[in-house]
Amino acid sequence: MIERVLISVYDKSGLEQLVEALDGYGVEIVSSGGTARRIRELGYAGLVEVSEYTGHPESPAGLVKTLHPRVHGGLLMDRGDPDHRRWMDENGVKPIDVVVSNLYPFEKVTEEGADLETAAENIDIGGPSMVRSAAKAALLYDSVLIVTEPAQYAEVIGTLSENDGEPTTELRRRYALKAFKRTAGYDSAIVSYLEGSEE
Repeated sequence: MIERVLISVYDKSGLEQLVEALDGYGVEIVSSGGTARRIRELGYAGLVEVSEYTGHPESPAGLVKTLHPRVHGGLLMDRGDPDHRRWMDENGVKPIDVVVSNLYPFEKVTEEGADLETAAENIDIGGPSMVRSAAKAALLYDSVLIVTEPAQYAEVIGTLSENDGEPTTELRRRYALKAFKRTAGYDSAIVSYLEGSEE
């Protein structure tokens, strides 16, 4: 059964249903910024701020918060490998079972005619890094589920309900593919915008 979920989303639609479902499994939710505020508003008792989880304060403007070994180690380390587990134990790294992350709206702001500064401000760094780490772990170890859009919440909730709170291998792999498609499309949009701005 899942024990720890990291949620960091720009688009907060559907969070009520997801958080309500997670509450039924008593999981720890790790979150920060506006996402944490929204989850707190929903009354979730098992919320831990990213800064508390990592032991490191969030930077000004939230530019650096999830780029930390306790986050990426919790995703990328092989829980079945004794050396990996030893390193995790020695460094206070806890396994993260699910990542829910959607990205800053780069495509939306550039389609609306954003200037270079606004476009650059909407280039997500921590989100794609977490998405890729979680997707890699899904493929390597079948240990993490990566959820990249609110439209996936209903299927996640249904799968957890049908499998005693455990994602299936099929879901992890299918969502990993979607995750890599999302980050590839995101980077492609950035390149297209920058190439267009040079013309």
